[in-house]
Amino acid sequence: AEVDPATGQPRLAGLRVAQPGEFSERAFLNDKIDLAQAEAIADLIDASTEAAARSASRSLAGAFSHEIHQLRDALIHLRMLVEATLDFPEEEIDFLQQADALGQLARLVQGCEQLHERSRQGVLLREGLQLVIVGQPNVGKSSLLNALSGKDTAIVTPIPGTTRDALAQTIHIDDVPIHVVDTAGLRDDQADEIDLVEKIGIERAWQHLKKADAVLFLHDLSRQDQAAYRQRDEALQTLIQQRLGPQQRCLQVWNKTDLITDTSAPERNDDCIWISAQTGAGLPQLKQEILA
Repeated sequence: AEVDPATGQPRLAGLRVAQPGEFSERAFLNDKIDLAQAEAIADLIDASTEAAARSASRSLAGAFSHEIHQLRDALIHLRMLVEATLDFPEEEIDFLQQADALGQLARLVQGCEQLHERSRQGVLLREGLQLVIVGQPNVGKSSLLNALSGKDTAIVTPIPGTTRDALAQTIHIDDVPIHVVDTAGLRDDQADEIDLVEKIGIERAWQHLKKADAVLFLHDLSRQDQAAYRQRDEALQTLIQQRLGPQQRCLQVWNKTDLITDTSAPERNDDCIWISAQTGAGLPQLKQEILA
């Protein structure tokens, strides 16, 4: 036996401490696990919530790999049908029609789309959802951030344009990490009352919007009777759709229910989310909508 120079104790010849991840690497190189399972080990180590750990454990057990292999096998079978049709053109049998090749292809595409969506959800479980709060100045974005996080992170004043830069807090809804970003109020950056700092804040708000997984568009119920306010809201909605496209997940939320009465309340649709960041009314429903 050799002597370990670090401790002076005897050790077996050729013995050494394993490198980080070496056993996982050997398992992959010897076909004991595939690449998806190897990556799942890292995901399991880095999991910050129980849901993320469960998802990584399923991938490590081979659930994700099994679905991939099923899709691959179905695709190979479809390719075989196409090649058979090309190889035997003189046969009266139409292999593609007989085997419902178009139906098989449609089911394959649907399976790929479903798997892609679940993979996206897995990424959100691991890395968290980026939720950006937008709206006109003074609609209560900072108050909502404080209400969701339970901390006085953002400064709240009645003065429009208080928030000059993006502020972020991470919250957990049913074990899913949500990175909530409060942005500067969006308004016409050519207006005279806006200074250079707020202009930069508005531009940064648009930058955060582009990277968002979901957008929470906050409206002020107490100003719904003002035509100028509603026009600016509609213009903002159009601008967001133009910049981000129709696929962007956007929640429409109306704030300040504590400031309206039954007589002044506008008509409410079934899909409306009404909240009060001040009193906490409607926040449980909002959290479930964010999660959905």
